[in-house]
Amino acid sequence: MRKSMRISEEFHEYIASHKRDDETMEDTLRRLIGGPHPEDVAGILSSDTAATMRSRLDAKHEADADEKRTLRERFE
Repeated sequence: MRKSMRISEEFHEYIASHKRDDETMEDTLRRLIGGPHPEDVAGILSSDTAATMRSRLDAKHEADADEKRTLRERFE
């Protein structure tokens, strides 16, 4: 089932600016939203899996910060 939602033009542009060539807008939103924080699932996952997730999330946050910095620079 497909659903639609209204978002501002500015937010749409923000999402589109993060969209990768091989992604749909849905894929981009899913990537930007991310998954659960490792501490939220600590009782479910092994220590190794939680550490791997934490490491990947940290790397993603760093990459996102770089992308945001680049985007800000484009508007300066």
